[in-house]
Amino acid sequence: MRSPSTTTAWRNIVIATLISATAASASVAFRVQALTTGPVSELAAKGASITAEIALTDDPRRRPNGGGYFNQESYVIPATLTIIQTRTGRQAVNVPITVFSNGRVWGTLLPSQHLQVTGRLAQPTPGELVAAILLVRGPPRVLTPPSQLQTAAGALRSGLRTAADILPADQRGLLPGLVVGDVSRMDPQVASDLREAGLNHLTAVSGANLAIVAGAALAISRVVGLPLPARAIFAAIAMLAFAVVARPSPSVLRALLMGLVAAVALGTGRARDGMAALSATVLLLVLFAPELARSYGFALSVAATAGILTLAPRWRDRLSTHKATDPSTTSGREQSGGMRGYRMPRWLAEAVAVPAAAQVAVTPVLVLMSAQLTPVAVLANLLVAPAVAPATLLGFTAALIAPLWLDGAKLLLIPAGYAVGWIITVARWAANLPFATLPWPSGLLGLGLLAVTVAIAVLILRRRAWRAITLTVAGAALVAVLVVRPIAAPWPPEGWLMVMCDVGQGDGLIIAAGPGRGVVVDTGPDPVAMDRCLRRVGVDDVPLLVLTHPHADHVDGLPGVLRDRRVGAAVVSRQQAGVRTSASLAQRRIPEWTVAPGTRWRFGPSEVTVLAPDPTLGERHGQGEGSAINNSSVVLHVRWRPGSALLGGDLETEAQDDLLRRMAVRADVLKTPHHGSNRQSPAFLGSLGARAALISVGADNDYGHPAPSTLALLRRLGATTYRTDQSGDLAVVEKDGGLAVVARGP
Repeated sequence: MRSPSTTTAWRNIVIATLISATAASASVAFRVQALTTGPVSELAAKGASITAEIALTDDPRRRPNGGGYFNQESYVIPATLTIIQTRTGRQAVNVPITVFSNGRVWGTLLPSQHLQVTGRLAQPTPGELVAAILLVRGPPRVLTPPSQLQTAAGALRSGLRTAADILPADQRGLLPGLVVGDVSRMDPQVASDLREAGLNHLTAVSGANLAIVAGAALAISRVVGLPLPARAIFAAIAMLAFAVVARPSPSVLRALLMGLVAAVALGTGRARDGMAALSATVLLLVLFAPELARSYGFALSVAATAGILTLAPRWRDRLSTHKATDPSTTSGREQSGGMRGYRMPRWLAEAVAVPAAAQVAVTPVLVLMSAQLTPVAVLANLLVAPAVAPATLLGFTAALIAPLWLDGAKLLLIPAGYAVGWIITVARWAANLPFATLPWPSGLLGLGLLAVTVAIAVLILRRRAWRAITLTVAGAALVAVLVVRPIAAPWPPEGWLMVMCDVGQGDGLIIAAGPGRGVVVDTGPDPVAMDRCLRRVGVDDVPLLVLTHPHADHVDGLPGVLRDRRVGAAVVSRQQAGVRTSASLAQRRIPEWTVAPGTRWRFGPSEVTVLAPDPTLGERHGQGEGSAINNSSVVLHVRWRPGSALLGGDLETEAQDDLLRRMAVRADVLKTPHHGSNRQSPAFLGSLGARAALISVGADNDYGHPAPSTLALLRRLGATTYRTDQSGDLAVVEKDGGLAVVARGP
């Protein structure tokens, strides 16, 4: 039977929870009412065009692959709409909006700047607590410079980036992200590895960053003998300085509050008081910023902090506490030891417990957010934990002194680079492990299934016999995954001649050129996907790179090819218009060639011949935007001992007919032009005599590729079709004296 005090405590908890939920709901309701009524909401419903004055509230974030065909940089920026001007007049307002814009100039703007822009209002995505979306046309007119605080933050961050230039490219991109959340130069491959290893939280400014800074400040103040009040003031000053360097955006200010809670609680060892402070902080933030109620970033920050406060101290104590044994209850073996339970030093136990507790606490949120589990995350976080604090502290100090002493900042970043390099190495290793990420149901179903799984696991692991059986089964499964599976299903198949990479809606192919070598034809839209395909195939030397034409779905993956590989030369289309592509090649001192039809190379088992474009024919325009560039694609004929293949880029009907009139081409395998669009010449495809047609296409793409008419045409011609959206990577191999296609699987 429960005591009256216990009943009263639970009653108070329920009452406090109901009051907090009611207050938060009322705050959200008032905000929704304010945003869904008024002139901005009405104009957004009509899709009205306006001239507006806006104030930026956060950094412009570049949209991935936002450049489309013409590599135009695209940004999304949180802002406050202050003045709207339409044909009927000018009106002052004060509502949050989301701005979508194009142009490199947007990347140079800072929060707090006021701009005048012209654009069209649109209704926001359901659930977003903003009044409208503003689609901006043209460049902005800058009305005011950034505030002094934001200017100082910009100067410090710029100094950190400049000092980081002394490091290798992947480290110089990650270090500012690790220290102050500046991911503007982050390598896409590094970002992907961090995400799949469960380490992407390292690049988001959180309470952990501030706790590191505060902990260092407390340690220094303790060494010099400052009294406790002075230590608290010194730690507060250090965290405020860090908030300035990280830029005082809403997310950084939120992290500042979380960091204060975590640092004070861990520094004093009073987790209960820390949880009370955390709860009060969360309630106040939701009351004054209701949009945080549906922010995954906020939920992750709160969950991680709560895990560190509640789970980490218990796990640390269990891993490190000395426990004397009772001779009357121990076996002779245990008595002879005299002591049991001592596992590791307290500092090491805390280093293990903190990242493990944070990862366990955020797992339910990750399931809701990404519909997957990351089993390797706890191990990866444990391995990188010793490197995070040194990199953060050295980077923070370098940012403070860079504007005054750049050479000194560079010296500090040399050891920081070793720490960052270790994090990158661990992330790459963890992301490449089999089943580093596991698919999991999303939403409440996934959360419920996770709860049931954890409950069963706890029951099993509490019993010694069941624990032994479980560990044995898990070990056997690990052996099967690491040893048996690669033997049973190797990739790529032995003796492969060509691999079509599954890069989504785009093209990326590898032609065999000898051990560890491959000719790359197009790079797809995603550097991460292209790099991983090359890694799977084992190619680290690219004697020739062919970029058939300068559309984003064929060239934006170039950084993935250049990552840790030697590239001999690049062949480009005569209509090459990709300024960024040419700059990337020039930076690596890679020759850029345009070649005439008939040019031929021999690489290992492959003979590669250029068939098109013919410069004497001029441009061939088609029916849609970009058709002239598609028709200028570099066309390759690849010959091996058992057969041949035609790689037609994005040729459309006009260029296909031109090629048919100029020469007779035969091929056993066809790389179907333009992802199987309906712009195909039946006469051209029929003349090839291909028995297999490979189609590189993204699942559920917006273009309707491959077109049903093209699939029907290929069937009538007797060609078997293979699609990357259905079969994953595709490999062309020699079989029974001819060519065959092997699918890796989606």
